[in-house]
Amino acid sequence: MLNRFPRIIIAALKGGSGKTILSLGLAAAWLKKGFSVAPFKKGPDFIDAGWLAFAAGRSCHNLDPFLMTRTQVVQSFLLNADGADVSLIEGNRGLFDGLDREGCCSTAELGRWLESPLILIVDVTMTTRTVAALIMGCQRFDPDLKIVGAILNRVAGSRQQALIRDAVEHYCGIPVIGSVPKLKNNIFPERHMGLIPHQERDHAKKAVAWAKGVAEDNLEVDAIWRLAHGAAPLEGGTSPPEAADQGRLDASPTAKINCDPPRIGVVRDNAFWFYYPENLDQLKNLGAVLVEVNSLSEKTLPELDALYIGGGFPETQAEALADNVGFRESLKNKIETGLPVYAECGGLMYLAESLVVDGKVYPMAGALPLTCVLEKKPQGHGYTVMKVTRPNPYYPVGEILKGHEFHYSRPVINRPEEIDAVFEIQRGRGLDGKIDGLCKKNLLATYTHVHAAGYSMWGRSFFEKAHHYMVSKKANFFKRSKKSH
Repeated sequence: MLNRFPRIIIAALKGGSGKTILSLGLAAAWLKKGFSVAPFKKGPDFIDAGWLAFAAGRSCHNLDPFLMTRTQVVQSFLLNADGADVSLIEGNRGLFDGLDREGCCSTAELGRWLESPLILIVDVTMTTRTVAALIMGCQRFDPDLKIVGAILNRVAGSRQQALIRDAVEHYCGIPVIGSVPKLKNNIFPERHMGLIPHQERDHAKKAVAWAKGVAEDNLEVDAIWRLAHGAAPLEGGTSPPEAADQGRLDASPTAKINCDPPRIGVVRDNAFWFYYPENLDQLKNLGAVLVEVNSLSEKTLPELDALYIGGGFPETQAEALADNVGFRESLKNKIETGLPVYAECGGLMYLAESLVVDGKVYPMAGALPLTCVLEKKPQGHGYTVMKVTRPNPYYPVGEILKGHEFHYSRPVINRPEEIDAVFEIQRGRGLDGKIDGLCKKNLLATYTHVHAAGYSMWGRSFFEKAHHYMVSKKANFFKRSKKSH
């Protein structure tokens, strides 16, 4: 049977229009009906993606036209949508908001790439018939987009709702498939520029259940389902191409060398939890055994061949991280002996000498001569472009890397003579607008997150370093054993 990949994009005219809450509610409502929902998030956002994964009960994958080529985006979608009853794609910012006049990397561009039906959420506060003009403007601005329906948000009353619905359906020729009133008691409070991570929410199930209720009470859930299933077969194939999984290109190199697979630790707890699913999948597909590590509860670092410390909000767990002295010291000692470590953003903060939150100083792992000071305003937020300028364990010199950063911490370099920065910033902030990527033996720490689906070199290099470390450990063990005899 032909898999048409039923799909729908939830977009809006601007940020803050309710995309995330309504997407969460829709995913949970479909899940309740017994359908499998493949969630996706446009752009590099990881907090919304975490909530979508939680609501859908399935990993959420980022589709990012900046970090990935069109082919990579389509292949990633096909791979991760395969087998699902429907794919739900949450856009970001305003529909046409991109990086240039042509709307590069916008939700609209993603919609064209995926040839997906699109629903437009409109905040109708203090307006009526003008909503139809706004939607018609979007239709005419890009006739290739498949805008198939509208959801009215923050509706004041039945009279306003009826007037807008009549105007939109008459002038725009699309149905209004939802009318959401001004919601009270929103239980999704925000931090920084997005929702608080679901890991920190003791009542995460209650929050998603609330969003599901909002969707069921105010959206035509079955109508949206039909619109998603009206999507045409996606050009590029009816099944996910093997090349979509970057890891499969180099699957199981350990089998070729006839040895045990390397054990790569992944720090996953309330402080560190942001990892692109593709990054972890690539390591597993290459043959690594992934070992979850808890920096808050484990007394020492377990025996590993490499360690990956991702992003998160270590400032929310600063006291607990500082109190776990044994883990901090064992990690620092392992780095000194050459353990391959790759750290992103929150991981970089943890490897500093200290973290300053609200004027209070918390000791961290001390592997890098930095003090990270948490500020009230973003210090780095958005896409990055970096050139590799110095030798390091994971990237060839001269390589151009694309990624994204999102941090409120400001790094203070305590001893500049000990800093070995390997990236030159061409776009973004990094450490100071000029450099990023601190290297020490087999450690590389950076504020930038790299996406394996757009740059597969990341996983291959990290895996190879882990394998070499494992082999050298075994060789040293045998040498010591021979000497003891």
